[in-house]
Amino acid sequence: MKIHFNASNHDLAKMRLQQLVELYGHNALADATHIVALGGDGHMLNVLHETMASGLPVFGMNCGHLGFLMNHYASAELPERIAAAEGAPIHPLRMTTTDTNGQAHEALAINEVSLLRQTHNAAHINIAVDGKNKLQQLICDGVLLATAVGSTAYNLSAHGPVIPLGTELMALTPISPFRPRRWRGALLPETSAVALTNLEPDFRPLSVSADSTEFRNVKSVSVVQARDITLNLLYDPGFSLTERAIQEQFLV
Repeated sequence: MKIHFNASNHDLAKMRLQQLVELYGHNALADATHIVALGGDGHMLNVLHETMASGLPVFGMNCGHLGFLMNHYASAELPERIAAAEGAPIHPLRMTTTDTNGQAHEALAINEVSLLRQTHNAAHINIAVDGKNKLQQLICDGVLLATAVGSTAYNLSAHGPVIPLGTELMALTPISPFRPRRWRGALLPETSAVALTNLEPDFRPLSVSADSTEFRNVKSVSVVQARDITLNLLYDPGFSLTERAIQEQFLV
């Protein structure tokens, strides 16, 4: 086993990185068989984006706060833990957007794609799924489409549902909806193609984010699951994302 370590800039993560390199050595990404990410959930997302092309499995250890995507930190028997770990294959979302100048942009999202109002004016958004108009006009602060992995992040804060991994669902969740006031979102199959259209792009500018990648002055957004890309997360037995997502629904 050849491990490539990737630590966040926090002091604790850097200290633990030094300890682990002394114990197990450090391999260049091109020579590695596994990646170990040291940090919090934000760093894990960065590592997954940065190393996506390598196709290597990623074992995260928490050196941050919540660490929902991470395993607990322990320096002992790390190769043995990785060898015994359970895989959690996930597919990111592929977001394509066109701005008011007609320029197209593309980005990948592991957690969610979020469309947000850019000024004090409320957003007016049309929603279509698989080419069929589903909501003529949503007046809101924004709307997001979350993966199962991202359902416990921004989506949960916006009162969206928690989705256990393996259910093959995505959460379409409004952010502070004004009209229709009682619409609380929808659960969609992962195969769905979602189109979000800014109904008044000049008067009501919107920005869109795919995880940490943002584009402004958005006119339209389309999102599909990138089935051609598979990210392999590794977790200690009994500590899977599915089990934690279920537990999250019983927290008060």
